Amino acid sequence: MPISSMTGFARASGERQGLFWQWEIKSVNGKALDVRLKMPAGFEALETPVRAALASAFRRGNLQVSLSVSGQMGRETVRLNQEILERLVEAGESLRDRIGGEPLRADALLTIKGVVEVTTEPEAEGEAEARNAAMLASFDDALKALAAARREEGDRLHAIVSAQVQRIAGLADAAWRNPSRTPEAIRARLAGQVQRLMETGATLDPDRLHQEAVIAAARADIQEELDRLASHVEAAQALLASNDAVGRKFDFLAQEFNREANTLCSKAFDRSLTAIGLDLKTVIDQLREQVQNIE
Repeated sequence: MPISSMTGFARASGERQGLFWQWEIKSVNGKALDVRLKMPAGFEALETPVRAALASAFRRGNLQVSLSVSGQMGRETVRLNQEILERLVEAGESLRDRIGGEPLRADALLTIKGVVEVTTEPEAEGEAEARNAAMLASFDDALKALAAARREEGDRLHAIVSAQVQRIAGLADAAWRNPSRTPEAIRARLAGQVQRLMETGATLDPDRLHQEAVIAAARADIQEELDRLASHVEAAQALLASNDAVGRKFDFLAQEFNREANTLCSKAFDRSLTAIGLDLKTVIDQLREQVQNIE
């Protein structure tokens, strides 16, 4: 199963009885699963199932979920307040009789506060549950779309990381085959160093010189680093083939790769071996950057 990225975006919308909504989910890198919800007032009941669905679908990532809603819940009705209207007409006519003026107009009366009342009928029994179910169904569509987007990005990551691991394996093999690691090359290098010391006229204890030569040869041996690099390559290939969320493990493994490359560079006593070590560090840095995106 391909690895999954933590980066993605998805959107889904729905409608029921004049109410329109739209879900948006944005996912970016995160050390754990961090969910932030932006919900309009009146839809708090959706928060718990939304969080549960996200926790079931993903292991890691910073997820920003927003819900936008337009329209009305319930049906609006318009009612004319006859009592207030009658009082206004009576007062207006009385005033007109006293001081004169134009007859009262209906359109003017209707603009007076309280004459026209707009009310929303309460939702029928069970309508809120049905509406919430419809909204959660569209959220599930957004969730599936986000998972697909993260898998698609994961496919790209899989190819990049796989190539980088193969590159590390190739560089480790080049270091293992490097001519400077042969016993003959090591003896020749040590012999040259001893010869230069002898030419200075310094008095050197042959036994002490032999011990120092042995220690220097042991310090220059990179076989342990190469063995560990090979082991790390196998572990990385196993993670690439895993069905689990492997981002954390890959991040730790990249640190182990880097540790071995640093040690190899510090032990290198030949330019060609140093160059291989520096190439290793470059590829490993690139690997560490990519695995930050893996779930």
